[in-house]
Amino acid sequence: MPSYLVQVSYGPEAWAAFVKNPQNRGETIRKAVEGMGGKVVSFWLAFGDYDAVAIFEMPDNVSAAAFAIAASAGGACKSIKTTPLMSPEEGVDAMKKAGKSGYKPPSGKK
Repeated sequence: MPSYLVQVSYGPEAWAAFVKNPQNRGETIRKAVEGMGGKVVSFWLAFGDYDAVAIFEMPDNVSAAAFAIAASAGGACKSIKTTPLMSPEEGVDAMKKAGKSGYKPPSGKK
């Protein structure tokens, strides 16, 4: 199953709700992801540019996008970023394929 890095920044209203009612969102997120056929591999709270970071396995890009859309539509997220991940082996396969692509960079020569 494809893996995705999901990074979330909460908005001020969400943080106000967390201060008023501290809660672990991991279980809620796990249920939503599993309901879409996926799996939460790991989930952390963070500080910096993103407030929560997770690794999901999802059946496909449509399912990963559906989670991001649902989370965004809820209004608590100021931003959500979903990055498809490749295994090192997939990366090597991509490098090999790139080497055979025939692509030539632009040049200033006429």
